[in-house]
Amino acid sequence: MIEHRRRIMILGAAGRDFHNFNLVYRDNPEYEVVAFTANQIVGIADRRYPPSLAGELYPHGIPIIEEGQLENFCRENCVDQIVFAYSDVSHQQVMHLASRSLAIGADFVLLGPDRTMIKATVPVIAVSAVRTGCGKSQVSRWLSQRLRKLGLRVCAIRHPMPYGNLQKQAVQRFAKLEDLDWANCTVEEREEYEPHILAGHVVYAGVDYGLICEKAALESDVILWDGGNNDFPFVQPDLHIVLVDPLRPGDESLYHPGEAVLRMADIVLIPKTDVATVAQITQVNSSIAQLNPRAKIIQGRSPLRLEPPLDLRGKRVLVVEDGPTTTHGGMGYGAAYQAVKEIEGIEIVDPRPYAVPEIAAVYAKFPHLTQILPAMGYFPAQLKALADTLNVAKVDAVVSGTPSDLGRLIELNKPLVRVFYDYAEAEEPGLGEIVDTFLAHWGLGGKTHEFS
Repeated sequence: MIEHRRRIMILGAAGRDFHNFNLVYRDNPEYEVVAFTANQIVGIADRRYPPSLAGELYPHGIPIIEEGQLENFCRENCVDQIVFAYSDVSHQQVMHLASRSLAIGADFVLLGPDRTMIKATVPVIAVSAVRTGCGKSQVSRWLSQRLRKLGLRVCAIRHPMPYGNLQKQAVQRFAKLEDLDWANCTVEEREEYEPHILAGHVVYAGVDYGLICEKAALESDVILWDGGNNDFPFVQPDLHIVLVDPLRPGDESLYHPGEAVLRMADIVLIPKTDVATVAQITQVNSSIAQLNPRAKIIQGRSPLRLEPPLDLRGKRVLVVEDGPTTTHGGMGYGAAYQAVKEIEGIEIVDPRPYAVPEIAAVYAKFPHLTQILPAMGYFPAQLKALADTLNVAKVDAVVSGTPSDLGRLIELNKPLVRVFYDYAEAEEPGLGEIVDTFLAHWGLGGKTHEFS
């Protein structure tokens, strides 16, 4: 009989925190997880991890509190260990949290891949990145389309975004757009799921990735892990592709766990070479060579297209970009701004004067955003605020770089132009050659020479 279960707090953001709990702590009588904390996403605290997911050791579930309550809660509940479990944060921020933990007497813990990766029964190709907004989604779509053209069954398993009812979101399968409506998916979820669905692919996501991996494997020849933020995969990859961002050179060694992910990579992909400078590409190449000299480096392009192809010359436009990329991802702009900034006579309007209070609060939290409107829609109130801001803005058109179709979610009183960005090979042999060789190694077609 264990006299003292080590008391654990898990610092999270409704993603890896739940996954780490499920794999390491849920049925382990040596530990008692007394709380999760929540950060990065507004409104995901003040919930409970439900008993149906927490297991028999937690008949009342587990509270989820704001990270700001860390010290007081840990002292009141005699916490022994604080486990850090979210991503896309600077090394400095991680160590500040470590210092706060040590100051109250607790251990500060980072769980590694060996303890938190699930082994699938089919081959896994994982797409990860050193930061949010590197271009994982476009590469994942390109890969899944290539695999399907070879006649392979492919399911994408997406990094979690369970911001609603956790019990209902334990295992989610999306095969058509109506599935997103039924699940009340947020704009942020739709940004990741919609492009896969429109391309004819099944997407799995949720909370319990053990069950998710089992179900996906039953209908897949290959599983494609579509990562979130700069986290390392939940499913053990057999081919691990990691993206760096040449538009943010230097970030590959400044963020957690992005640096670790880069050091783990089999293939490092440099996208956006059609818009990055030679100096930027040279800098990230140098970083890759220093951090992971064994990795194969591939360069790719990220071509942009506008639909419908509205003539925006001389127009006033408001630019909407992918939310996570431009908020905690730290980018001041995204694909939409990049696509229209050189159009003759165009005026990209500062959205901030039109921001309703809910959106103004986002700008206050992320002051680097001055030229674009982040597509915030984690909850209905945020989605309404987004619509209100766009409709009050005195512009001729809205240019949206979010992969989610805002036109399906909100009513706009002005034209909407969507910007799509794809992956394209920049050199031969490229990523396709590597994937073909990998598939041949598994007896799934492609090249016949050995993969290692």
